[in-house]
Amino acid sequence: MSRLFSSGLANKPIASFLAVLVTAALVSSDLLHAEDWARFRGPGGAGVVDSTDSIPTQWSPEANLAWKTEMPGPGVSSPIIVGSKVFVTCYSGYGLDQQNPGDMNNLVRHLVCVDLQTGEKLWQKDVPAALPEDPYSGIGVTAHGYASHTPVSDGKNVYAFFGKSGVHAFDLDGNALWQADVGKESDPPKWGSSSSPIVHKDTVIVTAAAESQAIVGLDKTTGKELWRQEAQGLDNMWGTPALVQVDDGRTDLVMSVAKELWGLDPETGKLRWYADATGADQAHSSVILDGQRAFVFSGRGGGSVAVDVGGKGDISDDRTVWTGNDTGSFATPVKHDSKIYVVSNGVVTVVDAASGDKLDQVRLEGAQRGGGRFGSLDYPSPVAVGDRLFYLNGSGQMFVFQLGDQTKQIAVNRVTTESESFGGTPAISDGRMVLRSSKHLYCVTNKNEKVAPADSVTKADEPQAEESPQRGGFGGGRGGPGGGPGGGPGGGPGGGPGGGPGGGRGPGGAGGGGRFDPMAIFNERDANKDGKLTADELAGSPMADRMDQMDKDGDKAVSQEEYRAGMAAMFGGGRGGNRGGRGGPGGGQGNRPDRPQRPEMAS
Repeated sequence: MSRLFSSGLANKPIASFLAVLVTAALVSSDLLHAEDWARFRGPGGAGVVDSTDSIPTQWSPEANLAWKTEMPGPGVSSPIIVGSKVFVTCYSGYGLDQQNPGDMNNLVRHLVCVDLQTGEKLWQKDVPAALPEDPYSGIGVTAHGYASHTPVSDGKNVYAFFGKSGVHAFDLDGNALWQADVGKESDPPKWGSSSSPIVHKDTVIVTAAAESQAIVGLDKTTGKELWRQEAQGLDNMWGTPALVQVDDGRTDLVMSVAKELWGLDPETGKLRWYADATGADQAHSSVILDGQRAFVFSGRGGGSVAVDVGGKGDISDDRTVWTGNDTGSFATPVKHDSKIYVVSNGVVTVVDAASGDKLDQVRLEGAQRGGGRFGSLDYPSPVAVGDRLFYLNGSGQMFVFQLGDQTKQIAVNRVTTESESFGGTPAISDGRMVLRSSKHLYCVTNKNEKVAPADSVTKADEPQAEESPQRGGFGGGRGGPGGGPGGGPGGGPGGGPGGGPGGGRGPGGAGGGGRFDPMAIFNERDANKDGKLTADELAGSPMADRMDQMDKDGDKAVSQEEYRAGMAAMFGGGRGGNRGGRGGPGGGQGNRPDRPQRPEMAS
């Protein structure tokens, strides 16, 4: 049940899709076209396409697949589309297999450009890693690798963020323009960041949460740092911010962080307002917007909230519209018409945007349980195309739903039968949908080819073959891209991942990201059920290299109490009070400089 607040702002009408388009148009470059998908989750970060160019409902490796192009390595960032070109980031040389990660000196990031119509690789730019990087071990980077931030374009250039290796700008023909360093720190758990850059006017805005606990504004022409705001509150956030047109003279940069929602001045990075958000210690997914209303759905049981943006200072009491109990996981929800669609734990939850009330829940039919250390890692976010919802899970299954008065699943599709993991949110433009896996880019389009039911739909009651992946390796067992950080990041994404991934990242269950239960891993590893884990029992586990840290009494075994304490130290700070409050800075400051909890307040 949601709690609806009775402020005057709570009942104001919202022109949903039109407002999203207006906001996106006001803050985007004039060089972009309406069909471009130039940032994580497309125009305005909405994940919505209202186009007469229809994406097919069904496809297979043999039908309605325009092309398939091999990538130089894996990644969980999402592709973007500018005009006739697709851009995506990858990495290679190190961190492809946790059992044998290789030599960190060989780590290279890649920005790849592909022709949207043919799939031909037009160019590839390689960026050697700035060392040392976070090692490919434990439960952090192994969940997502080293290409988790979705690039962004202003229609003239493309800007890619590679964490400690900085921000790199290229023109659309692949000519290098500039490079900027935004920090080389590590967050204490060493999960890394995944928040994707965005563009506002002449500024590239980068959220370097892990690298320097900072939001940084860079001149998009020269790469010169225009402003920087540092804050401990950026710990444990992996979503991508969005821009909101508050009035004719004001645009706010809105971002979801642990327990709070922030509104910043995109010209200076200073904090204009903040509000209590959800009860979660971590902010995995990105904020979603409807005009001047922001929605946040947390993971790990933190609940949800709707806030009308604007104002100054603490706006929690005046502008909170409703709070609810429905949560997501790592995928950013999508708003379509008057409803919000949240995918988590193999279930689509439909929430009324005006009240926060739960309207419906639909289980993913035919969802395949993924591999990986913590189940499947379902980083991709759903997208709405016309009156259909498309949701890609980490195993590569695309679930298609008909939207309207009822939410009805109408198809399950695959682009491959090979062992590949899918960590990026699809990009859509000009009647084409581009998907990225750990090995390939795929393009789906309507070729009027008939798809046999056996090719497109996996029955829920059919046994599914599973391959055993390398722990932490990419592309194993049709599961997620390696392990999971237990509620930590990945990308998208953004935020990625995921956006994207990217937005945020972590483990999941069958067909959807789920909650991470550390004790389930303990119990599974405790072979003799004596309540302790030895080195032999932890062998091959992502926790093996942390045994010495957890074994506080030095008895060469980890008790349940030591295990809980160790996991708590890695997975988050304090829990706030009502509606979240303000938690601690995750796994502690480590060796970071002392910084304020929030950015500097605007005058």
